[in-house]
Amino acid sequence: MVIRAAPLTAEAFAPYGTVIAAGAGEARSINAGLCTRWHDQCRPDVDAEGAVSLSVFEAEPRVLPYSFDLIERHPDGSQAFLPLTAHPFLVIVADGPGAEPRAFLTAPHEGVQFHRGTWHGVLTPLHAPGLFAVVDRVGPGLNLEEHRYDAPFTVEA
Repeated sequence: MVIRAAPLTAEAFAPYGTVIAAGAGEARSINAGLCTRWHDQCRPDVDAEGAVSLSVFEAEPRVLPYSFDLIERHPDGSQAFLPLTAHPFLVIVADGPGAEPRAFLTAPHEGVQFHRGTWHGVLTPLHAPGLFAVVDRVGPGLNLEEHRYDAPFTVEA
């Protein structure tokens, strides 16, 4: 089964989470005018027993067409992928484990935050190094559910 990756837009991604990017939302000039802050890009959402954590991930780059059969979700907290390079990456989401997934290609410097409980693909950089800051929940319990499709999907550009 083939799905086509669409450009990432705030409107198309809204059911799954938030697009995080310079130039989006409210801009504030700070540091004596030497820095622009795009304010309040996302708000991490975690259950009362967890805490918000920032980690650095290094994922192996993939190439398009890209085949996958695994999606996951985090029921106890949101998760954000913030690239530490200027390279675009692939974002895969689904309305549920039985639903056909959708794929998006980010622009350089764009990140995403998945809503709590959103089914999504694994971190999928398209260029080396696959370095990302990841903001998610840490704490007690298992905040991960995985689903494997019966047949793989292939994402094309």
